[in-house]
Amino acid sequence: MSQDTMVKRQFGHRARLALSPAEALRTDSQAHAARTMWNLLHAWWQMMPKEKRTLGHADAAVRQARKDIDFLAVLPAQAAQAVLKTYFLAWKNCWDGRADAPNFKGRFRTVMSVDIPQGRDLNIVRVHRRWGMANIPKVGRVRFRWTKDLPVGKRAGAENRITGARLVKDASPSSRLRSSRGGPIGWHIAFRVQTLEVKPEPHQGPEVGIDVGVTVPIALSDGETYEHGEWLTEKEKARLLHLERRAAQRKRHRKPGERTSRRLHRTYDRIAGLRAKAKRRALDWQHQTTTAIARTYGTVVVEALTITNMVKSARGTIEEPGKNVAQKSGLNRSISKEAWGRTVTMLTYKTARLGGTLHKVPAPGTSQRCSACGFTTPGNRESQAVFVCKNPDCGWSGNADHNAARNVLHLYRMGLALIPAAGRAVVRRAKRVKPAAAR
Repeated sequence: MSQDTMVKRQFGHRARLALSPAEALRTDSQAHAARTMWNLLHAWWQMMPKEKRTLGHADAAVRQARKDIDFLAVLPAQAAQAVLKTYFLAWKNCWDGRADAPNFKGRFRTVMSVDIPQGRDLNIVRVHRRWGMANIPKVGRVRFRWTKDLPVGKRAGAENRITGARLVKDASPSSRLRSSRGGPIGWHIAFRVQTLEVKPEPHQGPEVGIDVGVTVPIALSDGETYEHGEWLTEKEKARLLHLERRAAQRKRHRKPGERTSRRLHRTYDRIAGLRAKAKRRALDWQHQTTTAIARTYGTVVVEALTITNMVKSARGTIEEPGKNVAQKSGLNRSISKEAWGRTVTMLTYKTARLGGTLHKVPAPGTSQRCSACGFTTPGNRESQAVFVCKNPDCGWSGNADHNAARNVLHLYRMGLALIPAAGRAVVRRAKRVKPAAAR
C-alpha cells in the first residue's frame, strides 16, 4: 500500500492501574513532587529578569533544585524535564492567545499526574486477556486493565508504537475503592499511541445540522434527537445531598485557622467520588452519541457558541443588582452539565477520522427563524418545545429544537459557515498584550 493512502495518527488510550498500597504511595509522592516542581518553576519565572527566562537557565534551576530539596528526588529526571517543557508550553499557549497565563497549582484543587516521556521505558507486556503489565520509573512493575490492543512486542515498529504515557489520579476516594490486589484504584495510565492507518475516504453520508440545548441535549435537522436521563440515581443523589450537608456542618464547626480534620477530608472524598461517577457516565453517553453521529453523517454543522459568555453570572453589582439571579444560576449549572464544548470537540476529531467534516455557523437567530419561510421574530418560539411561525402566509408549526437545527444547516448551505473545524477543535482567544510577568 502506497504512502499516499496512509496517514499517521496519534491518540490516547486510558487504562486503570491496579496498584498495591506501597505502589500507590510512591506514585502519590511523585505526583506531589511534580506539582512542587511546577510551583518552584513558576516562582523562579516571576523573580527572574526577562533575559534570564530561557529553557537552559530553567533546566539548570531544575537540576539544582533536585539536589537541594530531598523529596524532589522521588520524581524521575525525565518526568522533571516533562514538567519543565509543559510549563514553557503553557506560556507559549498564553502568548498565542489559546489559554490563560499559568499559575501556582494548589494541593487539593490540582489533578495529580506524572509524565513518562519515553515509551521504551514502559516495557509493556500482555499478561492475559484482561491484564497487562508496565514498568513505571521508581515505582516498579504494575498491572493495568487491558481493554484495547496496543502496539507492543511484534506489533510495534517505527510507525506503530507507544511514544509515552501519563499517570493520572481520578477523584475517586481511594479509601473506599479497592482493586483486586487490595490497593486503591484511583490511578490510571494514559498511553500516547502513534499508529499508521489507511487514510479515510471522503464520507458519503448526508449533511446534518445540530442544535444543542438543556431540555433536549442534541436535536438533529432530520428530526432525530439524543436524550439522556439523570447521571445519578435517586439513591445516589440522596447520598450526595447527605454528604454535602455533613461537610457543610463539619466545616461550620471548624475553628478559624484550624486544619481540616480527617473526617471532613473523607467526606470530601466521598462527594468527589459520586461526582466523578456522574462525570464518567456523562462522558460515556457523549462518546456513544458523537460516534453514532460521526458514522452516520458526512457533514456535521453546529453553532459557534460562546459558552463562557452564556454562563456568566447575573448577580450584577451593589449599585445595579441583577434580576432573576437564582434562575440564571440554575440555567448556568444546567449548561455546564451538558458540556456542549466537549461534544463539539468529540465530533470534530471523530468526523475527521471517518472522512467527514465539521463546520460552525453563527448562532444568533437560529431559534427565532422559521425554517419553512425564513420569517424571524422572537414571538415565533412560543415555548421551549413549540415553534409557531407568526407569518400570516406561512403558519408553520413544529418542534422548536428541530426547527433550530434546520436553520443551522440552512446557514451552512447558504455559505455562511465560519472557519472549518476539521482536524483539531482549538478555540483561539482574542489577541492581547503579554502579561507583565512575561515581558
